[in-house]
Amino acid sequence: MSGFNKVVKTYDEALEGLRDNSFLMVGGFGLCGIPENLIQKIYDKGVSGLTIVSNNAGVDGFGLGILLEKKQVKKMISSYVGENALFEKQVLSGELELELTPQGTLAEKIRAAGAGIPGFFTATGYGTVVAQGKDVKMFDGRPYILEKAFPKADFSLVKAWKADTFGNLIFRKTAANFNPMIAMAGKITVVEVEEIVEAGELDPNFIHVPGIYVDRLIQGNFQKRIEQRTIKK
Repeated sequence: MSGFNKVVKTYDEALEGLRDNSFLMVGGFGLCGIPENLIQKIYDKGVSGLTIVSNNAGVDGFGLGILLEKKQVKKMISSYVGENALFEKQVLSGELELELTPQGTLAEKIRAAGAGIPGFFTATGYGTVVAQGKDVKMFDGRPYILEKAFPKADFSLVKAWKADTFGNLIFRKTAANFNPMIAMAGKITVVEVEEIVEAGELDPNFIHVPGIYVDRLIQGNFQKRIEQRTIKK
């Protein structure tokens, strides 16, 4: 990787510098748009004590779910955790810390981190355990709670559809989900993509995240599993 060229050749290069007790943000929604190969590399490296912000934790045996197998995750900050039996077991036993966050609030806390906004007020969660210990302010007669932005992630891990060598990214349909905002919220942002083209080949009108936010870029092969496959009898 040199100059404006963000491409690295190996997953070891992509995750160089990742250490125990790191704070990560990981894109995806269910199994859609997850950086599955980067997650697998974290599993292989065996780093532990991780705090991870992600909508959910994959499923048992795939996605972020594999990191639970070796107890590499210390804390999950998520909005949905209903697909993992192992996740449930570790949370209930006290082995895994869980911070449940309303989905829109989770997204805005990530976006605010990337935009340099320290916090924001939202009505979501007022009057529930979500609001405990948080400042409340009235706007037009309605109470809102103060939510603080996440700190910048040590590593943001993102899956995109296509990129150029400068790191400009295009996402495909719903696989965008949390990925664009997470790409903007990392101290080091690592992106794996299905296709890399030369700089200048992408139409600027269709770039979703500019390369200024991307530090490392790698081309991968993906399984694209279906989370819950339902068919007619």
